[in-house]
Amino acid sequence: MTIKSKLKTFFFLDDDNDEQNEDYSEPKEPIKQKKQPLKSHNVVSLQSVQKPPVQVKPSKLILAEPHSESEATEIADHLKNRRAVVVNLQRIDPEEGRQIVHFLGGVVYTLGGEIQKIGANIFLCTPDNMEVSGNISELLPDHENMNTRW
Repeated sequence: MTIKSKLKTFFFLDDDNDEQNEDYSEPKEPIKQKKQPLKSHNVVSLQSVQKPPVQVKPSKLILAEPHSESEATEIADHLKNRRAVVVNLQRIDPEEGRQIVHFLGGVVYTLGGEIQKIGANIFLCTPDNMEVSGNISELLPDHENMNTRW
């Protein structure tokens, strides 16, 4: 068999030679055929499929009015549990209130949150999962606010 006829046989160009080539008992290699991808008109992009909404627990806002420094740890626990806390220090000794604010400032810093003064002796402490936008202007005259400024 010539090279030309072998190539024709290999590429199925010469079907007549199959009968003639049966005399030769050469092992034939399987012919690899490329599979063509099936074209479907019902293809949907995965990006267009929306996931069902995830049930999110509602965030809580805790209102705290500590009467002593020891209650500051309870406020810190709320912050560790990712809850915002409004702390009212109007009914506590100014020195104890200052120490509570310093303690909570450290807690908030450690958690990556924020602490903001939102009123006279009232502070908002938020963990890192909450964002606060805007600010509250101070409406009290400066002479009334001198003794309790933190």
